[in-house]
Amino acid sequence: MKTRVIGFDLARAYAIFGMFIVNFNTVFGSHTNHDGLSGFLNLFNGNSSTLFVMLAGMGVSLMTNRLDYTLQERKNLKSIISKRSWFLFLLGIVFYWWWPADILHFYGGYMHIAVLFIFLPKNWLLFAAASAILVFHLLLAIVPFETGWNFETLMYVDFWTINGFLRNTFYNGWNPIFPWIAYFFIGMFLGRLDWSDKNIAKRVLLLGIIIYLLIFLIQSNAIFITQDKDLLFYLTADYLPPFLPFMLGTTSFGLILISVFIFIGNKIGHTKMAKVLASTGQMTLTHYISHLVLGLFLLSLLAGKSLSFNLIKETPTNPLLILLFAMFYFVLSCAFSYYWLAKFKTGPLEMLMRFFSDAKKI
Repeated sequence: MKTRVIGFDLARAYAIFGMFIVNFNTVFGSHTNHDGLSGFLNLFNGNSSTLFVMLAGMGVSLMTNRLDYTLQERKNLKSIISKRSWFLFLLGIVFYWWWPADILHFYGGYMHIAVLFIFLPKNWLLFAAASAILVFHLLLAIVPFETGWNFETLMYVDFWTINGFLRNTFYNGWNPIFPWIAYFFIGMFLGRLDWSDKNIAKRVLLLGIIIYLLIFLIQSNAIFITQDKDLLFYLTADYLPPFLPFMLGTTSFGLILISVFIFIGNKIGHTKMAKVLASTGQMTLTHYISHLVLGLFLLSLLAGKSLSFNLIKETPTNPLLILLFAMFYFVLSCAFSYYWLAKFKTGPLEMLMRFFSDAKKI
């Protein structure tokens, strides 16, 4: 019987809170202001999404990491994951009409490709992650990254065309398969590790700190390293485009957080607070959809503004209001998660996904 690692659920809960801050700030705040409280809110950009993808990859590995599966059981698991990938993809495509920065359809792509790797040796996952980043950089030399973008509004102008959809999905969307699937593969690699060995968390934490500090030093001193504008942009670009320094920096931050929450889970995993937070981490899909519908609607009422996904604003909402509302909505989400999971095994949308995918039980 598989034992759930509460530290991973705590990490998911943190990522949910960060997701609330990022998306509430994206719609109502200023993503270009890096001073004061606005700057603090913008620190969450990238890190929450990348942590989510890494944890999703870990989830796939933890779901499939037994050594004694029969051929039929392997086939059934691949079928379940494939069906879940299609569920997320189709849900994301529908949701894109509401939320142009949707990540669910990208998740579906990551998972569908990951099916090919779930029973391969874990070192192949690191090779696949490096290859995904390499493919992205090769595509940069072929297709200008700004193709399809209106950076005045941060909207993708030809998403609903075949060329635009493929370009957005595989190369230059918000979370394109190349290179973002690298986070998923790294998460799958982490899910193969023996986290019951306390030395694993220590090693992952140390590796994360070393890489993070290295990238931080390079980016902080980039202006002294080079005067070349293109190279300077490459070293310091944030999220768009996801160049190698960004990938390494966010991956290392994810390694740090996952390790820290493993330590926290081992220390306080038995407490009521940890169980409440962990229940929230078990309902990421439900909270993703709910905060972008109910959460944005409630915040629009508080801010006295209409919902608009034009990401460039003349009068951003007070960042303090955004932060306080994100905290309030997170507490509300935690309470809902705890009481819901006291009666049901999974969240509402997670239940729907499993109904769609888990036709056969392992």
